[in-house]
This record gives sequence, C-alpha cells and structure tokens, in this order.
Amino acid sequence: MHNLSRRRVLSLGAALGLVSATSTTHAWAWSPTGSVAGTGTGTDPEYVWDDEVDQLVASLIDNGQVPAVNTAMASWVNNNDPLPSGLPADLTAYLQKVNKLPSWADPAKLARAADFNRRKDTYLFLLYGLGSGIMSTVIPREARSVYWSAGGANMQDRAAKTFTFGYDLAQLKGFEPTGQFVVTAHKTRVVHAAVRHLLPQSPHWTAVTDERIPISNADILVTFHSLGTFVRRKLLDWKVPFSAQDQDAFLHSWQVALHLLGVRDEYIPKSWADAEAQSGQVLTPILAPTTEGIELAEDLLGLTAQVDLGVTRGFLNEFVRYVLSDEIGDWLGLKRDYASAALIRTAWPAFILFREGLTPVAPGAFYVFDQFVRALAMLFLNKGTSGTTTPIVIPTGNRAGS
Repeated sequence: MHNLSRRRVLSLGAALGLVSATSTTHAWAWSPTGSVAGTGTGTDPEYVWDDEVDQLVASLIDNGQVPAVNTAMASWVNNNDPLPSGLPADLTAYLQKVNKLPSWADPAKLARAADFNRRKDTYLFLLYGLGSGIMSTVIPREARSVYWSAGGANMQDRAAKTFTFGYDLAQLKGFEPTGQFVVTAHKTRVVHAAVRHLLPQSPHWTAVTDERIPISNADILVTFHSLGTFVRRKLLDWKVPFSAQDQDAFLHSWQVALHLLGVRDEYIPKSWADAEAQSGQVLTPILAPTTEGIELAEDLLGLTAQVDLGVTRGFLNEFVRYVLSDEIGDWLGLKRDYASAALIRTAWPAFILFREGLTPVAPGAFYVFDQFVRALAMLFLNKGTSGTTTPIVIPTGNRAGS
C-alpha cells in the first residue's frame, strides 16, 4: 500500500508539474537554510500561527467591535492611505508596526514581476482561476476551512476576493505607494486571524478536520505552492518564454506576499529549487478529495453559467483536467467531453505559440481560447463589475447553520 501511495503521489506530482514530489510523510523536514532568512528554529510551521494579531482580532470579535472596525477599514484601500481613524488603539498600533515592506524587499524585482504579470496575464488568469482555484478544492484542510467558514456559503463573493488578492499582487504598482497589495495583504491577514478564532467554534468543522486551529504558517505555504510554484512550473511545461530574471522576480513578489501574510521568513523559500523541494513535501502528498471540496468545485465551476464564456461546460471540465490532471478531474466527478479534450490538447499549445510570436499561424480555435480566458478573468472580478477593489471584511461567524 505504501508503494501504491508513493506512486500516486509521484504520478500526480508529475501531472501537476511539481517535480519534487518525492515524499509521502507529513513530518516537517525542510531546512531553514533554504529560506530568505537563511536560518531558523526548525519548528514545524504546522504549529505556528500569527499570535499577536490572533489575540487582537479574537478580542474584537468577542467584544462586538468588528462591525465598527469593518466600517472604519472600508476607506483604507491604497498603500499610501493613512490608517483609518476610529480603529481600536491596539489594532492601530499593530498595523503601524507591520504596514510596511520587509527590509529585504527589492523594488526593482517587484517592478519586474509586475511587468511580467502584465505580459503574461492571459496564462495567469487561466492558471490562477482554473488551476489553483480548483486545486484548492482538493487540498483537504483548505477545502474544509473554506466550506465551513462564512465565505464558503457564497463562493461567487469568495472567488472574487481571492482573485482580487492575486489581481492586486499582479498590478504594475501593486507594492508601491499608489498600489493596493500591501493593504490587501494586511486585511487578509486580519481576516485569517478571525477565521482562526471562529472556526474552532464550529462543531461541523471540528468533526472533519485534523487541525486544532486553521490557517497555520504551513497551510499558507501550501496555498502558495498551489499558486506560485504551480503556475511557474506550468508556464515552463507549456514552453511559455520565461527568463531566469522574470522567474526570480516572480518568486520575489510571492516571497514579499508571504511575509506580509505573516509567514515567518525562515519558512519562505529563497529560490525556486527550494520552493520545489518544499512543495514536494507539503503540497502534493496531501491532495485528496473531500465532500466539502467536491461541492466547492462544483460551485466554482457552476459560476460560469452566470457569464457566457463562449464554451460548453464539457470544455470547461476538460480544461480543468488538462491543467490539473485526469486524476483530480475524476476525484471531482468532472464529466468527460472527449471532443473538447482533443481540441484543447492540440490547439492550446498552438495558441501559446501564436500569442508568443513563435509562429505566424493562428490556430482555428484562437478566438475561442482568447475570449474564454478573458471572460473567465472577469467572472472572478466581482461578476465583471469591478477590476479594482473587492471589499475585504472581517467575519463575525461561520457558515450559516454551522
């Protein structure tokens, strides 16, 4: 059985392009020498949370202060906006301390990453939306935490907020004073603290989880690998031109993002080789279907019925299979459409070649793919009504009825 499990992990890792999927153990064995800090305690990040903000937000919830805080924080959008007045003094003091880039942030790399994101946005929209978004539903802890939290009951809204996080990260000036990502990251960090306080109060969540408290540093690292590490590997697999300098800048933007989300520097990979090694330990071995994840995936894919993507549901199912693997498609019960599968396998590589100027011949399905990706992107941007800001609010409860 162990060998069968090991082969499953390796085959799935290969399908996802996560080539370092060599371990089936959950024990933390990644060395902090591979981190941006270069050193560390070696503590398993599964038991590391965000203590200071966790205590602050728990107090806000228990004292009924969240609605007032949400109202005050609504006007805090751009990185150079002043901190809102009307916040509790301890929350203001905390935000004043953390509301800045780490000392090791490189503005030139961040600017290059933003330019890369702009140049490759077609692939990034697709990989973040259909790849990483659907992969999240087969990450058991993430699927169960999302499902039983307040956001799980409205996947349109949650998808928009998640997409906006990546959208702000990808903006040309996202980390600069006029950008929004630093604020978005800190609001997300506060929301994570709220979920850590609220979810353990849900008997539904505690009945299915193997965690005492959700959203540990390890969980955030898993999410990073389902996003940044996965996307980088897919771009390389698809032979999208991706220079070493662009790859380094892309990683740096995620390194800064992880820091802003409260991940300790000793866990943030310093290179893609270190990231691949970490991903092979913490992401690929844990992928599995859950009742909650299957429902969330259907909710996400069902959202496309609200927007004309110019394709059938069968085409959408097959694109998910193409991006993630047939194994994950089977886990999620995605019905086959073999005609669409054949079209995607032949026309998508040709689409990339044409878009990258590597061939003068446009595939016959060029318009279908182009419109599909753009419509998919707008679907997650608040039903196409906003490409700038999705309000991020602190929850005061879990999923209704839980």
